[in-house]
Amino acid sequence: MLWIVRSGAQWRELPETYGPWQSIYARFAKWRDDGTLEAVFHTLSADADMENLSMDSTCVKVHESANGGEKNGG
Repeated sequence: MLWIVRSGAQWRELPETYGPWQSIYARFAKWRDDGTLEAVFHTLSADADMENLSMDSTCVKVHESANGGEKNGG
């Protein structure tokens, strides 16, 4: 499941070493529906180390008026 999230690939592209993609997807759907995934993520994030948290500037969008674009105004 994490490989899919990390790679952004489709379920059908899951490497065979992880087993049939249908089985992995079925487990993901079950865990999603019964709240297991949410519980796991809440537990893991409860003790998150925020000291080394960083944001890559390539994912930050700037309004066009901040980067020299045309400004709307009266």
